[in-house]
Amino acid sequence: MFVSVALLVLIQSAAVVPVTVTSHSPGVEVRESSDAVLSCEFSTENDKNPRIEWKKIDKDVSFVYFNRYFTESFRGRAEIKGATLQLKSVTQSDAGTYRCEVSAPQDTITLGEINVTLTVLVPPHTPSCDVPSSALTGSLVQLRCRDHHSIPAAVYTWYKDNRALHIQQPNATYTIDEKTGVLTFQKVSRSDTGQYHCEAKNRVGPGKSCSGTRMQIDDLNVAAVVSGVLLLVLLMCLCVFGVFYGRRHGLFSRHRGR
Repeated sequence: MFVSVALLVLIQSAAVVPVTVTSHSPGVEVRESSDAVLSCEFSTENDKNPRIEWKKIDKDVSFVYFNRYFTESFRGRAEIKGATLQLKSVTQSDAGTYRCEVSAPQDTITLGEINVTLTVLVPPHTPSCDVPSSALTGSLVQLRCRDHHSIPAAVYTWYKDNRALHIQQPNATYTIDEKTGVLTFQKVSRSDTGQYHCEAKNRVGPGKSCSGTRMQIDDLNVAAVVSGVLLLVLLMCLCVFGVFYGRRHGLFSRHRGR
């Protein structure tokens, strides 16, 4: 008798499944302008018609789907199938974390929820490249390359005269940070003269390159510098002599007028 009662209680408790919410894909990645499916599945204990809500979790929580209607920014480009949300032609503004909430007032546990993160992937754009047109030998020179739009963030490859500059190059006179796109010459030499361009790449689409720019490295003209210094000294001496001569001969006296 005791065994039968215990078995009956066990069967009844096994049949009680309060509202639960799950997702096949809690992390979704799609390319920009593609459709995104945010999976949400649920089961209830007693409630046959639970309330489905979707919210976007940013700095503030905003409704996506509420009271069986989509909010204005999602109206006409979103659908609900069961509790699964489908967004059409997603943009960067759609990226973020979404919460699927299922309310079942007739269940023992009345609320279940699951978060789904949407990442909108963007292929590389043509990067902006900053290449100095000239520099003097022995000086520090940096070339910069940046693509602000690609997601995930691009990695960068620099080219000199259409040949890739390898990051791990023995006895190289330069360093390359492939994440920031900065090519650094601690002390440039005339052999570094050439045409440089950069390519931005990520796993979403084909790489994009900026147009090439020639960088000319010249030696410091010592003779011209010495001549310039001597000329400056000569001019300063003439000025000093002129002032001294004027004062000596009363050219600056107030009694002689202007």
